[in-house]
Amino acid sequence: MSRARRRREAAAGIAATTLAALLFAACAEDAGSGEDGGSGTGGRSTTVTVGTFGVFGYKQAGLYAEYERLHPDVTIKESVIERNDAYYPQLLTHLAAGGGLADVQAVETGNINEIVTTQADRFVDLSRAAGVRRSDWLRWKWDQATTRSGRTIGLGTDIGPIAVCYRKDLFRRAGLPTDRESVGRLWAGDWQKYIDTGKRYKAHAPAGTVFTDSAAGIYNASVHAHAERYYDRGGRPVYRSSPAVKESWDLAMQAARGGLTARLKQFEKPWDQAYANGRFASVACPPWMLGYIKEKAGAAGKDKWDVAAAPRPANWGGSFITVPRAARHRAAATALAVWLTAPEQQAKLFGRQASIPSTPASYAMPLVRDARNPYFGGAPVGRIFSDAARAIPTLVIGPKEAQIGTAFTDVGIPQVEQQGKSPEAGWKAAQKEIENAVDA
Repeated sequence: MSRARRRREAAAGIAATTLAALLFAACAEDAGSGEDGGSGTGGRSTTVTVGTFGVFGYKQAGLYAEYERLHPDVTIKESVIERNDAYYPQLLTHLAAGGGLADVQAVETGNINEIVTTQADRFVDLSRAAGVRRSDWLRWKWDQATTRSGRTIGLGTDIGPIAVCYRKDLFRRAGLPTDRESVGRLWAGDWQKYIDTGKRYKAHAPAGTVFTDSAAGIYNASVHAHAERYYDRGGRPVYRSSPAVKESWDLAMQAARGGLTARLKQFEKPWDQAYANGRFASVACPPWMLGYIKEKAGAAGKDKWDVAAAPRPANWGGSFITVPRAARHRAAATALAVWLTAPEQQAKLFGRQASIPSTPASYAMPLVRDARNPYFGGAPVGRIFSDAARAIPTLVIGPKEAQIGTAFTDVGIPQVEQQGKSPEAGWKAAQKEIENAVDA
């Protein structure tokens, strides 16, 4: 047995003992508070329910099973809604009703500010939970889930530092470099250089291919490289005049009107099929995209895709897990949330699911530091995404962050890219959609 493995198993044993004690203490504290049962109380088994959107990977990575082995009196039951745009409205409805909630509820980054500013009193303050240390998280990630009074209602899970995934075979045929260091230098420091590379690709593009999937993908990658996008640090909406929005909109318009995109909407069936067909040569690529590409491109894409650094450090996506005050098993849920988001577990999740941790201590752990992805030509994804994560600016998130971003990517940009309307018409359509969302 290797020393690294012994250290991991020893750490797991210590964590198991500590968490068992914490869980017993927490349940004792909650006794008589209306919580139905609890781990370690009279030998009764506790079923902790977890509500998520999409694939968080806890089940797939075996973390639920590991926790259940460490805590034989706990059973975890996960309920998944595939899309956040269906999950989040349901969460708000259940919060308002004070019922129908899971013991642990996930919240997407784009929604966390609205939860913090309007719903914080409906959640447990996890900053006071046993075993939680603020210093474990990236500062901006911790702050996003913290109220002005200092209550932290969510613990950070993954983040979405952006790289660029690209097809080596298509780049080669278009006369572009193919090794990841040279590719990264093509656009280092500026998303405009990425667009310029797209123009070079277009001049010699293999038949039936384009440079990238969508103008919305470029917009998202660019806008998320800026600390202030839709709100300023005072909480005021600035989406009409934001330099970040204007710069990113212009880049998207160049791509859409310059014939650089496949004019696809991300996460819809034609987009999936385009991966399988090799329709486009590059895509802005957070870590959670790697598994998606592998699934959709299949065996035909193995060793053809690779990963290079993005023009600028940016974050696109990521989530938190919370414990509602109306949870049936608050103490057991809190202990589970703390364990799932600890640096050791975040490193394990990355090792098995490629979800980049929001806990910097994880980056030095072998599972992250030494990670390579065989599907993407052995790309050192642990180093690429960790380097990007460390350089992400402190992001300002507002209450309607997700709705505003969606107005640009799902309403304004498609009118130009897919319907052939002018950039001015697309901008106006996005602004109208935002006004409806912000006033709602």
